[in-house]
Amino acid sequence: MIEVNDLSKRYGDKIAVDHLSFTVEPNRVTGFLGPNGAGKSTTMRLILGLDRPHSGGATIDGKPYHRLHDPLRKVGALLEAKAVHTGRSARNHLLYLAQTQGLPTSRVGEVLDLVGLTEVARKRAGGFSLGMGQRLGIAAALLGDPQVLILDEPVNGLDPEGILWIRNLLKALAADGRTIFVSSHLMSEMALTAEHLIVIGRGRLIADSGVAEFVERSSKRSVLVRTPQSDELTAALSAEGGEVTADGDGVLIVEGLEAPRIGELASAVRVVLHELTPQRASLEEAFMELTSDSVEFHAEVK
Repeated sequence: MIEVNDLSKRYGDKIAVDHLSFTVEPNRVTGFLGPNGAGKSTTMRLILGLDRPHSGGATIDGKPYHRLHDPLRKVGALLEAKAVHTGRSARNHLLYLAQTQGLPTSRVGEVLDLVGLTEVARKRAGGFSLGMGQRLGIAAALLGDPQVLILDEPVNGLDPEGILWIRNLLKALAADGRTIFVSSHLMSEMALTAEHLIVIGRGRLIADSGVAEFVERSSKRSVLVRTPQSDELTAALSAEGGEVTADGDGVLIVEGLEAPRIGELASAVRVVLHELTPQRASLEEAFMELTSDSVEFHAEVK
């Protein structure tokens, strides 16, 4: 279990993490979301003792990271996959980590097999592609067979097969009772992987909830309606205050009215309905809406 309690960090005048508190529990994948500059990477560094907080603290199974005995056996972390000696081979990089932590040499071969790097194990890491570097970083995180995994953007650079592999791996590790804390900017992937979400913006907690609950908080709800009498129904729905968008072939997207009320209005004006389906926001839509006030960097739209 990871516990973050009233954690704060400043860099000069900038508040990177602002009195942040949350718990990451075992037996599930917890996603860590936030816009660029929200403080996700800083929070992970604070948890791992790589930065010193100005206030508050973080513990892993009740202890600060620096007090853990055999830390690689307790916590596996991936913050920057390319942070390796570029002249070392993948095998020698992992072998060095294993020897410093008293891990068996056999474990190196096991994790190389697990991440699919056995065939290139003796090649220098400096020549690896982004995806291969990610796999090596994940192998290092798994080396000690830890009970806690902290992964910052682990799918970055992976191909579709690799993304599916890491998704299934994280789910299997969580089902085995481990604590999995993973950040990602790929909302579609997080929707398929995570069961719980920690969402921050400008260093502050925005949400600490299950994925479905987070999506339900979004106001972006609509109803898909299919009818051969779209003009008549549009007029009736608009008169009731609904916002109607035609989507072609008799399909209407209706906002501002619930499905039962749409059905009642259709009946009242004798309109035939072929479909009446409530639509809920995607994780991406809910995230964009609920973090809109916390986005630090805005691209110019021309």
